[in-house]
Amino acid sequence: MKLNKKPKHIVILTGAGISAESGIMTFRDSNGLWENHSVYEVASPDGFQRDPELVHRFYNLRRQQLLSGEVHPNPAHLALSKLQEKFNGIVTIITQNVDDLHERSGSRNVIHMHGELLKMRCIETGRSLTIKKDIHATTPCPCCLKEGNLRPHIVWFGERPMHMDKIDTELHSCDLFVAIGTSGHVYPAAMFVDTARERGVQTIEINLESTQISDSFDFHLVGNASVETEKFVEELLT
Repeated sequence: MKLNKKPKHIVILTGAGISAESGIMTFRDSNGLWENHSVYEVASPDGFQRDPELVHRFYNLRRQQLLSGEVHPNPAHLALSKLQEKFNGIVTIITQNVDDLHERSGSRNVIHMHGELLKMRCIETGRSLTIKKDIHATTPCPCCLKEGNLRPHIVWFGERPMHMDKIDTELHSCDLFVAIGTSGHVYPAAMFVDTARERGVQTIEINLESTQISDSFDFHLVGNASVETEKFVEELLT
């Protein structure tokens, strides 16, 4: 892999593939169901309105797994943290993941476009709060003190991803775009590579296999995120 020039501002998009190696489960079976419930029942505003207790139970289990002590940052997370620390320029991480593994590895300047599992949001005030315990439909909101006003700080189906203005600014100022462990199926993230290419920015994809948008990238590195990201970072820093 030979870049046209040494970059000064790198934007890195990470997806489920980078967290999978840390043991993050999808909580869905091969049919896309969780305990015989459609994912839309636990990840949509309508589903939350119909059965908030079911939705809270779904996210309580995911939060318990993340905090169980069995899930840790893997070499890919650590490599990106090292890149941010050692690189003579700007490294911005945009993640589709709702876990905190980037932060645990020491990364900073992380943009969570799909929300954060360890946060809840007050429906009345819009304020987000860090909460690591189980939440129920009757849990009083620490913000407004009312029961039933807490919802997961997660982007659900039909909702706009978070921080899109900031993401757009980053994509229009970077000179290298890298996607790691992304499927290429989820929009608008799948279009970020096109935004970069329109400006003549070089693009790199790191993934276990080719995706439906692989042809949009200048370079495609195939393999485990932990292995390929480490190699990429070492090459970039030397």
